[in-house]
Amino acid sequence: MAEFRIALGAGHRLGTPGKHCLKTLDPKETPEWWLNDRVCDYVEELLKNYEGYELLRVDDTNGEAAIDLAARVNAANRWKADYFLAVHHNAGIRGGTGGGIVVYRYPGTDAETVAWQNEMYDALIAHTGLRGNRANPKPTAELYVLTATRMPATLLELGFMDSRTDVPVILTDDYAHRCAEAIVEVLVKRGGLKKRQDEPAQTVYKVQVGAFGDRVKARELCDRLIGQGYSAYILRG
Repeated sequence: MAEFRIALGAGHRLGTPGKHCLKTLDPKETPEWWLNDRVCDYVEELLKNYEGYELLRVDDTNGEAAIDLAARVNAANRWKADYFLAVHHNAGIRGGTGGGIVVYRYPGTDAETVAWQNEMYDALIAHTGLRGNRANPKPTAELYVLTATRMPATLLELGFMDSRTDVPVILTDDYAHRCAEAIVEVLVKRGGLKKRQDEPAQTVYKVQVGAFGDRVKARELCDRLIGQGYSAYILRG
């Protein structure tokens, strides 16, 4: 039986101008790419507990190279992916309240893509509770990664980086894990993945120095995680 092919990408790159949390809500101005990549990394780790899939990261996992949308889409199309998933975080609240998770698909797509959109949104809300106040949290849009891909594709906006409601939530590691758990839950169900019978994969944590003030505190957190049986490392950047 053919393995289910997943094309996965963290939106933007580490230095994309303007793509970061609002400074008044997050003095560190955490970059969107870092939030996106953290979720993608946890998806990769959780998927190691399953078999029956192949995974292609269409972004630069170091966040340094600016891989444009055409290159990402072309890579997924050439590889003949079965599903394309773009991970982003949103903006537009301008320091107000509200926001929440939004899942996009291309207008007029087939029932399979609609099902991916619905199930991704429902799982993300069930795992995180970040429902928000969007009138339509499952909209359609003519975004390039949705229009040019030749397979079902969705784009996730996992909360607003300028929302007083969302920012304290989306900065947490627990939230990123919950998002990854929701994504993998849907991938397993819709992709027909099976649980591995061997030893489950180890959860890996990455710690951003800026989130903890200095490298000493970040190192202390890594040591605590390692002491609890996890793998952890400091993200340089």
